[in-house]
Amino acid sequence: MSHEAAAIPNLIHIAYLVSAVCFILGLKRLSSPATARSGNLVAAFGMGIAVLATLFIPGLGNFGLLALALVVGGVAGVYGARRVPMTDMPQMVAMLNGLGGGAAALVAYAEFHHVTSRMFLPETSATPEQLFGAIIGSVSFAGSAVAFAKLQGIISEKAIPSAILRFVNIALFAALLLIAGSLLVGGPSMLFVALLLVALTFGMTMVVPIGGADMPVVISLLNSFTGLAAASTGFVLGNNSLIIAGTLVGASGGLLTLLMCKAMNRSLANVLFAGVGAGAVAGAAGGDGAPKRVNEITAEDTAILLANVSSLIIIPGYGMAVAQAQHAVREMADMLTKKGVEVRYAVHPVAGRMPGHMNVLLAEANVPYTQLFDIDQINSQFENTDVALIIGANDVVNPSARTDKSSPIYGMPILDADKARHVIIVKRSMKPGFAGVDNPLYYMERTTMLFGDAKSAINQVVEALKAEGA
Repeated sequence: MSHEAAAIPNLIHIAYLVSAVCFILGLKRLSSPATARSGNLVAAFGMGIAVLATLFIPGLGNFGLLALALVVGGVAGVYGARRVPMTDMPQMVAMLNGLGGGAAALVAYAEFHHVTSRMFLPETSATPEQLFGAIIGSVSFAGSAVAFAKLQGIISEKAIPSAILRFVNIALFAALLLIAGSLLVGGPSMLFVALLLVALTFGMTMVVPIGGADMPVVISLLNSFTGLAAASTGFVLGNNSLIIAGTLVGASGGLLTLLMCKAMNRSLANVLFAGVGAGAVAGAAGGDGAPKRVNEITAEDTAILLANVSSLIIIPGYGMAVAQAQHAVREMADMLTKKGVEVRYAVHPVAGRMPGHMNVLLAEANVPYTQLFDIDQINSQFENTDVALIIGANDVVNPSARTDKSSPIYGMPILDADKARHVIIVKRSMKPGFAGVDNPLYYMERTTMLFGDAKSAINQVVEALKAEGA
């Protein structure tokens, strides 16, 4: 522990301990949709305690700048929480990840520069924790900025499998190791700046080739990076609260990354380097080259069918998020429940553009937690279900993942919607999903297609249900 840390009063250490307990309890409660809201509040309360305790550390100065930062950050946080729509949460999460990593990198540089200038030395050696925080924080900041741009549509979401980019990444990584090794021996502040610039560039070139639908894994990985950078900052500053919080975020983000890769039956290296989704879109044609036929259904016929079944499983996907259809889906489900239909939601772990994307949207629409089921809980129920209603989902219900060894999604665990007695797919067009492969589910005899924007289509079903007296 540093001399600065040793000089911190015991009361502040106790406050940091309380905040750490709050972080742990909050993270535990975030593991369930039923307790996630309270878990978020508990963690936020712990962070408030940590911030207030830090303001009472002896020798702390620049209170004017600190007050300004708190005001700006508080206003931005409240504005973001109240004004950013749920459909834009992936972008907001990516941005928050990046800001945390960027802050850690700046702290690492500030500490290195402070030591160099305080001792009036032209150069000095950097500590391992300074270098680690600077590199990982910069990579997280730049990578999160690219993820935000992809999700926001500023740059293309398509994967870019480029051999040139891979060579560039290898060269940048080698440069990072070389500069870091030089700084461990001793170097000027400008060499540390060069380290930050190379790390920022590496963060961008690492994420640019990755397709938009792989963003849940990327965001989770970058979140882990931010946590590790924060923990390194804790060691730099001798702050136990930062060490604990950063370690929790790093560990949980890393575990979530591995779980999401498992949910896609892909390795992390495959997600980062394979460029799945960049190839040509498979055409919807039969063996003779003629277009395959699909069975269309109207909103009115959909309403009649749904009002006369006993069980329904709703499968939400990214199309529901884009159309902001979650409230319409909830209204339809409530009407059918009153009619006596058993309604459940099947949530695939990688549906959407961030971890838990569908859960967040459904929670915003106040869908009962008891109706939400994950893939392991619900898959065995499809065979005994009257209708599987797929809203904007593609690859997570593609039977090719079970049968076609040449498919890029082969081996990926999917929701067994094709085993339901009847399947209705709400979709804008016949365009395949992220992986760029056709979906044989579209052409099955018991599958019908309700074409249109998800929100508009479901609202039409709701109006038809009202006309039917459902």
